[in-house]
Amino acid sequence: MTENKKNDIAVTIAGIEMNTPLVMASGTFGYGFEVPRVADFRFEDVGAVVLKSVTLKPRTGNKPHRIAETPAGVLNSIGMQNPGVEYVAKYYFPMLKNLPTKFIANIAGESTDEYVEVARIIAESDAIEAIELNISCPNVKGGCAIGVNPQDAFALVSAVKAVCGKPVIVKLTPGVTDIKSIAESCIAAKADALSVGNTYTGMVIDTHTRRPVLGNNYGGLSGPAIRPLTVCNVHKVRQAIGDSAIPIIAFGGVSNASDAVEVMLAGASAVGVGTAVFTNAHICSEIADGLRAYLQSQNETNIADIVGTVKLN
Repeated sequence: MTENKKNDIAVTIAGIEMNTPLVMASGTFGYGFEVPRVADFRFEDVGAVVLKSVTLKPRTGNKPHRIAETPAGVLNSIGMQNPGVEYVAKYYFPMLKNLPTKFIANIAGESTDEYVEVARIIAESDAIEAIELNISCPNVKGGCAIGVNPQDAFALVSAVKAVCGKPVIVKLTPGVTDIKSIAESCIAAKADALSVGNTYTGMVIDTHTRRPVLGNNYGGLSGPAIRPLTVCNVHKVRQAIGDSAIPIIAFGGVSNASDAVEVMLAGASAVGVGTAVFTNAHICSEIADGLRAYLQSQNETNIADIVGTVKLN
């Protein structure tokens, strides 16, 4: 691939200029500063990193076990373990400033007031480009309930926008019967982008002990098993967006370049990568190379031109 092709997969999401459309999913890359420890890691192939969820107060997370492998996927029940927003802002954010990618903070809370306070603190950091509102985690109370009610989602997004000068991205839950109505509420509240979506609630039982494998009984399913569901939800949300032109970041099941192209054809402007990194720390570089090869094979010059171009039967 020639040098003048280097930026053919660059995208701009909610005003954030990214080298590639690839976004590391929250919870899969820690708080970002850990990544340079990976030998030969190509940061330039990562458009942005969504940091591990942070809450107002420290959280110890759920009791073990927290991870269970499943066919074509992984169940997790971490429970948003984190040291609290003040600690993260003071000690973690400064370590991000010299890293060659963009960082998005993922925030959660058990009430609108908690979300607003966390957003206010994070908005003061110049290391963070945007805030992702996690209203869809299946492993904690509070935020997920907000994510299934259009009125609550509207109120939360509006409240955070009022105190935050940074772009606000809303992480939608797939655990609803009508994801379009939630998306429409967030758009009405002036969200800058939508993340579609999160893990699906699942359960694994040890047949010998007859007890759930996870200490919290239930967990969130991620991995290749959920990709077709992500494609479907992305397309539904794309239809809900209409003329608003709000970008979608697709999260769920992407493991290779073909998967990434699929969700972009469905309507995503950027592509989340998460579970796949657990078995291949360099997956983003492989996907980025694959996207460039796809553009060449299709005689396309800009990855943004393929967004939403699926041809329905």
